Amino acid sequence: MSDKQKLIQEMLEMQKKFIAYEQNNGVDAVDYFTDNAGPSHELNQYRQKYAELATKVVDMAHAEKGSQRNM
Repeated sequence: MSDKQKLIQEMLEMQKKFIAYEQNNGVDAVDYFTDNAGPSHELNQYRQKYAELATKVVDMAHAEKGSQRNM
């Protein structure tokens, strides 16, 4: 499995956990968009970590195709 595939798999696992958490507990926007929920909260830094993984996957895909990201 390539590094890109591993990152995608990690993202899919994160999504499954998030969906399960949301279905069982609901998700407060404050918990999702801020770190106010505290370090032990399951959603702590979820958005940031997911965004980092997604950026790495996009960068890898561009590198594979020899293209550049427009920011």
